[in-house]
Amino acid sequence: MPIPTQSADFVAWFRSVAPYINAFRGKTFVIAFGGEVVADGKFVELTHDFNLLAALGIRLVLVHGARPQIEQHLAKNNLDGSYHQGIRLTDAETMKCVKEAAGRLRLEIEALLSMGLANSPMANADIRVAGGNFITAQPIGVINGVDLQHTGSVRKVDVAALQDRMEFGEVVLLSTLGYSPTGEVFNLTLEDVATATAIALDADKLVFLMDTDGVQGKQGELLRELTVAQAQALLTPALPGGATQRPLPDDVNLFLPCAIRACEAGVARTHLISRHTDGSVLQELFSDEGIGTMVVESTLNTLRAADIEDIGGILELLRPLEESGILVRRSRELLEREIERFIVLEHSHRIIGCAALYPFPDEKAAELACMAVDAQCRDRGYGEAILSYMTDLAKSQGLKKLFVLTTRTAHWFIERGFVESDVTALPEQKKSLYNYQRKSKVFVRKI
Repeated sequence: MPIPTQSADFVAWFRSVAPYINAFRGKTFVIAFGGEVVADGKFVELTHDFNLLAALGIRLVLVHGARPQIEQHLAKNNLDGSYHQGIRLTDAETMKCVKEAAGRLRLEIEALLSMGLANSPMANADIRVAGGNFITAQPIGVINGVDLQHTGSVRKVDVAALQDRMEFGEVVLLSTLGYSPTGEVFNLTLEDVATATAIALDADKLVFLMDTDGVQGKQGELLRELTVAQAQALLTPALPGGATQRPLPDDVNLFLPCAIRACEAGVARTHLISRHTDGSVLQELFSDEGIGTMVVESTLNTLRAADIEDIGGILELLRPLEESGILVRRSRELLEREIERFIVLEHSHRIIGCAALYPFPDEKAAELACMAVDAQCRDRGYGEAILSYMTDLAKSQGLKKLFVLTTRTAHWFIERGFVESDVTALPEQKKSLYNYQRKSKVFVRKI
């Protein structure tokens, strides 16, 4: 989400984030970050982003880790940190360091969230931070013959108490300490607390800040959206034929299973983003493309028949193409009359593509018209998806060919099997409506 420099760019950018602002108000986000964010001095910038989210009416639960702070306290007390299968073994002496480190870190985070300096993003901020014994824990116990002692896992999340705090406009801050009904304290993992809390709250988003930019593909490209099935495939080391997957970074191996678990349990979206990029939370949440990897239960894209409520979105999509002369201008009244001809492509409840199909049954043909994809969403295969959908729709009506009239996008259709023709190839009814002043080229494809 680059910062706009010109007035027109700023207005366009601000309008582009407005749908997200409206959609996120009143939603619950759980955001997890390690103690490294505070240790590296990056938390001040992050507080500004949290303040903005809270000001927009988003209900926030922040979960912080404390690994570097705990390691520092262990070293100070001449104790060695011990891990078993990636989980800290917490004996009595280690637990003292965990409590001290987590307690001090929490105070530091609360202080930073309370800043209200003039001429800063926190000016006039009124973030009230809530804490408490919201997490009931239980001991992990013995794993492969090793007793993890005071290391625990989440047993229960006090949803009613969390909801109560958020109803009062408070930001809830959770540490990785949990409490048992017998009064014991357990050291939990960041990912366990965050995932269990998001699931219990039926959160709209779970966000993990990590060291890498997200999940990468075979060529090192950032995978911006993964379904649960795709994410599970990435975690499967063996491929068909005996090949093996490229090893994933440690933090991806840690957080991706949590993302899968959360989505399978009903969390709408889980995001894996870099903690090293300033404003990464905002860039991920308030832009179509995002900056990291989003994991969802199934694809966010929906192709469906348009209805009358979609007209505003269709008009917004077509307007730039009409103004540039690529498409013929259509009035709202005409769209209302012909809305049954249209289909729309939605991404996360926003219309990003559309097309219309005008059949000519006597000639077994149909015109593909008003095909458009949002400029910010091109080169992602959405055009091909719309074309495929409309082709299947035409076939289901017993039609044998598609034709398009275009002045600018000839090559796109040629690359997809359309053949240039002339006006004589059009159905008789369409010939009488052909605009010779526009000189649109005719392309036909058998289906």
